[in-house]
Amino acid sequence: MMSAFIFRALKSHILATVVVILAAAVLVPASNLLLPADHALHIPTYVMSLMGKYLCYALLALALDLVWGYCGILSLGHGAFFAFGGYAMGMYLMRQIGSRGVYGNPDLPDFMVFLNWKELPWFWYGFDFFPFAMLMVLFVPGLLAFVFGWFAFRSRVNGVYLSIITQAMTYALMLSFFRNDMGFGGNNGLTDYKEIVGFSVQAGGTRAVLFAMSALMLALCLLIASAIVNSKFGKVLVGVRDAESRVRFLGFRVENIKLFTFVVSAMFAGIAGALFVPQVGIINPGEFAPANSIEVVVWTAVGGRGTLIGPIIGAVLVNAGKSYFTGAFPELWLFALGGLFIAVTLFLPKGIVGTIQGGFSTRKAIKVASDAEKGRGDVTPIAQAAE
Repeated sequence: MMSAFIFRALKSHILATVVVILAAAVLVPASNLLLPADHALHIPTYVMSLMGKYLCYALLALALDLVWGYCGILSLGHGAFFAFGGYAMGMYLMRQIGSRGVYGNPDLPDFMVFLNWKELPWFWYGFDFFPFAMLMVLFVPGLLAFVFGWFAFRSRVNGVYLSIITQAMTYALMLSFFRNDMGFGGNNGLTDYKEIVGFSVQAGGTRAVLFAMSALMLALCLLIASAIVNSKFGKVLVGVRDAESRVRFLGFRVENIKLFTFVVSAMFAGIAGALFVPQVGIINPGEFAPANSIEVVVWTAVGGRGTLIGPIIGAVLVNAGKSYFTGAFPELWLFALGGLFIAVTLFLPKGIVGTIQGGFSTRKAIKVASDAEKGRGDVTPIAQAAE
């Protein structure tokens, strides 16, 4: 059964992408740790952390592509799942500070001491254990997606209405987390981390491991997503995207199909958020901002939705461009992003990867038609001679 799962996932382009990601998981940390700083191939720690952040964004874009590209659900609230995964990791990291905080309280994070909290809230219990925190990274985004999807899909909310509701959800969560009495640090969020599983967060070795873990999780989630969309379930999933009423007429429970995909996608986003937080050093309510979720849509559209590897490429390219433009032309970045989205919509409606795949498919179809035509031409004289 496991071999069949892997076989379905290992399409040629998916396999090539996984190999590249795994190679990066080894080569980038090795370049940072083993080569001297003055070596031409040495990658500085800050660059490695920046690349790790791009990989987290790529995993978030992959999560969105699973529901938008293959199920037709345009979610404008995936930033909420990303943020919940980040907060679960942030809570664990805050609990690891202990008495090393500014106020020296071994039980309460600094912001709780500052706000005169007397005891740790119940929902912080267990986050001093790494396995529990990692379980929450999956469980909390998955639970939110399950509850939201249960009501939305069974009410048959579709299209732009569903998109607006997902955006309203993440906006409401952002406003809630900005409140100090929520117990999540208010507008300052969670920061000033010291260590993770006993190792300093700022150490070069820890940064290298975090990058490698980001790459490994991206490769694993890509394999899982590929196995899903290339299975029989995946064919039904595409049917829901293209002709939901026909799939429903054939007897499939469309709401269950959507719900399963939505929950898996939310868990992917939660993993991305958890890996993002220790590499950037902070999580705050700004991650819930609807604009962040819209940016994920742009990454996916630029790379090519419905291709799995397209959103990964789009996320890396757009964020690399963002890093450059926000430094060189900070006042023009949003205009550049909007112009990029318009240009892709007009000239590359299938995105970068989708356009390339379409070109190969067209060439293949032309070649097959040409070969068939030649075959008919070769047979005709023989048939005439036989007569």
